[in-house]
Amino acid sequence: MCRVFYLDEFINYAKRSITAMYRWCSCEFSRSQHQYSYPRHSDMRGLMNYGLSCCVNALLQSFSATWELTDLLHRWKPVGGQGDSRNVPLQLKRVLEAMQRDQPQLPHQEFLHCLDRNYIRCNIQHDADEVFHCILNFVQQQMDDKALALDIQKLYQIPVEMYLQCLECKCIQSWPSYLISLPLHLREGCNSLEVCMKSFFELQELNGSDCCFCVQCETKMPSKQRFRNIHGRTQKLDCKVTFPETFDFLEILKEEAFSKDFVKNDSKYILYAVIVHFGSAMFGHYTAYVRHKRDSWYYADDTHVKQATWEEVQETYGNYGDTAYMLLYRRRTKEEEEQPQCSG
Repeated sequence: MCRVFYLDEFINYAKRSITAMYRWCSCEFSRSQHQYSYPRHSDMRGLMNYGLSCCVNALLQSFSATWELTDLLHRWKPVGGQGDSRNVPLQLKRVLEAMQRDQPQLPHQEFLHCLDRNYIRCNIQHDADEVFHCILNFVQQQMDDKALALDIQKLYQIPVEMYLQCLECKCIQSWPSYLISLPLHLREGCNSLEVCMKSFFELQELNGSDCCFCVQCETKMPSKQRFRNIHGRTQKLDCKVTFPETFDFLEILKEEAFSKDFVKNDSKYILYAVIVHFGSAMFGHYTAYVRHKRDSWYYADDTHVKQATWEEVQETYGNYGDTAYMLLYRRRTKEEEEQPQCSG
């Protein structure tokens, strides 16, 4: 079970203009654009930057480190081979399998062209979180094995319960839902992942234009809401955000933030990938820190791959320079909990 925390580091005054503004991205941050080798470092495989493909490169590194995803895709046997060049899950399956082998030629460019045919255009700097969600949506839409597609979706699902209480009649409404990633609002100054998660699940009072319809009062009334865990100008914020290698939901959130059927043994998570952004909201470059099964950290900057340390990952906390943009956690297994923590 994986959890994606999207750090909301861009203040959006005109949300729809982000993609257009990113099109004017400079290429100066594509440091590996003219390298044509695919160096391999242990479990890591470098990926060439085909003109602003750093966003997809970083996401592919995180997908490759998600062994639950690669195992499910490996089990998929497309009907008739499905040689469709527009089929995103098929091309994703091929490139991830190639990244696990010493294959001289990676079908990486074919995957980029496949995304382009699905309107995630090449030679445009995209937002990593948006591309991440698009790829997972294409998996659901284009895989012919719907059971496997559902299993992949469940890897990333964050089950939540919407809780709404009318402040007038005290009527309570609740309904289940799920998120694929958890957007965490950042404040100017210093933040921590733990504080951001607490803020997300806090009870909020809705007034004025935010009033919700009460079925008992039969009109819009001021309300309180929260989520429960159940199983024209854009500016980038460079404020500091600390995050741990491991965390336990039970140690962060109050008991009232959990539904009655929440399984307490499933509350511990371990960080295995960090998508990093360097630059401003107008232009920049994506890289990734990932940790494979061997529990060692690696850094991937397009074709450049090297072993890294937890201390280097911590340098992405923010303020300036490389800034963590997406954090990917997986639920810790019993074997991982019994083993001593290693941050190679």
